[in-house]
Amino acid sequence: MTAAIKKQQNLYADRLKQVRQLIGRTPLYKIAGAFQKPGVAIHAKLEWNQLGGSMKSRPAFQIINSAIEKGDLYPGKTLLDATSGNTGIAYATIGAALGIPVALCLPENVSTERKLLLQSLGAKIICTSKSQGIEGAQLRAKNLAREFPDRYYYADQYTNEQNWKAHFHGTAVEIWEQTQGRITHFITGLGTTGTFMGIGRRLKLYNPAIELVALQANTPKHGLTGWNHLETTPVPKIYDADLADQFMEADTQEAYTWIRWVARKEGLILSPSAAANLAGAVALADKIDEGFIVTSFADDATKYTALLHEILNP
Repeated sequence: MTAAIKKQQNLYADRLKQVRQLIGRTPLYKIAGAFQKPGVAIHAKLEWNQLGGSMKSRPAFQIINSAIEKGDLYPGKTLLDATSGNTGIAYATIGAALGIPVALCLPENVSTERKLLLQSLGAKIICTSKSQGIEGAQLRAKNLAREFPDRYYYADQYTNEQNWKAHFHGTAVEIWEQTQGRITHFITGLGTTGTFMGIGRRLKLYNPAIELVALQANTPKHGLTGWNHLETTPVPKIYDADLADQFMEADTQEAYTWIRWVARKEGLILSPSAAANLAGAVALADKIDEGFIVTSFADDATKYTALLHEILNP
């Protein structure tokens, strides 16, 4: 590594300190207007309250920081990954703040809002076939990284251990402290599975009796951006099915109903995935007589304006 690259890496280090202060430490919000049941409480992490506007900012920062520390990402290299939305926006936001170029492979049917946001952040967009979904985007990214190893650092969020470790060292610790150890159940959806893996593993270390509930979409063709239907899609390498104590399913239309209800009862405009998590948490609450349930609201509806118009004005 040349002296010039080392000098630039030191610049990365200075900027990383500043960006790190804007990642995590999100509030825990009690659902009080949209749900009530004596003996059972539902709380959610409002993850849009950080740089990048979603929960994916945590693993994106961890992946970038680790790559810089290891010398895998340095001046002259572009961060490359496949994404369906939020992770890409997090990469682009953090990359812009650090001066790191970002290239993203994403299915061509990703919403116009997301594409415009990525372009405004300076990310290079490489569209892939919508019929191949995220799997096609992953294949394109892998091929580009293989063809141009000196040009790209391939982050590969679906296999990168830093994905779940970001939540193990960050989100889970916050949840434990914010609930003062009272949490009895944690429930969230499965996408790259990093959120469930990281938070679940750490919570089990705190208290093995905490019930971990994994949510997944109930059909292969669903409308929950970033979620997987694991029976019909490739299972991320970071996923361990043995961690979950139970599995539940989420329905897209039910999530849309919760978006309307929560907007009026809580003043929160949720994304479909956040609303699906809440629907799952409420279904779980209906099955128990006592408990402190925590879920995550990965993002709000900022990036879903067209869909939001349809949902809130049926």
